[in-house]
Amino acid sequence: MTGGAVQAGAEAELDAELRELLSVRNREDMAPTIAALLEVHHRHPGNPRVLYEVGGAYDTAGEEETAAGFYEQALALGLEGDVLRRCYLQYGSTLRLLGRTEESLAVFAGARRAFPGSVSLGVFEALSLHAAGKANAALAGLLVLLAENVSSEDLERYLPALHGNADYLASLDGDGDDGGTGRA
Repeated sequence: MTGGAVQAGAEAELDAELRELLSVRNREDMAPTIAALLEVHHRHPGNPRVLYEVGGAYDTAGEEETAAGFYEQALALGLEGDVLRRCYLQYGSTLRLLGRTEESLAVFAGARRAFPGSVSLGVFEALSLHAAGKANAALAGLLVLLAENVSSEDLERYLPALHGNADYLASLDGDGDDGGTGRA
């Protein structure tokens, strides 16, 4: 077996272990899941996916400050693909819950550049915009998500109006950005 094949096998094994741990978690009592994930983290201390999952477990348990530290470590070590998107979302949301709304908005801005088609990032970005006192920009972003992602014959004829209203609402917060609408 080559070194790459061994590494791929180890990654697949770790992925299976993480999937199993998360499949049996009890969101009402995260202590056993946290303990199990910390054991995995002890064996794989520099693995960004493990760090992300530990952060997520703490997040689910309501320990946002601890979760944020794990998310930061995971991002610093490098995540890819859907795990990166989910980490951005959860980290940005956690920052919002911690009252760090400007940091949350910065995370979402970067995440939306990396994953421009992500509806979930847009929804959680709108929550952070709202928490930052930018209710107009939050609603504008949601209107754009609705217009671009909900297929409805009833709504189809009003798409230009939705976009026009979104642009107008985004302009009301007057901070010079596009209000999360993805429009310049």
